[in-house]
Amino acid sequence: MGWAELIQEQVKSLPEDQAKEVLDFIGYLKERREQQAWADLVQAQQSSLAGLWDQPGEEVWDHV
Repeated sequence: MGWAELIQEQVKSLPEDQAKEVLDFIGYLKERREQQAWADLVQAQQSSLAGLWDQPGEEVWDHV
């Protein structure tokens, strides 16, 4: 039996209000994972483009 099935069996035995809490927590975990993936992408872009952003003579763009 996989994790999803084990979780499903446990949730079936909960009262409805607690099952909703589990569902809310799953949503929170998914959102947190998506935010971390986005933050990782931004970090990768910033580090890979850092040399392009700081070119001599382009200080005019620093405050845009």
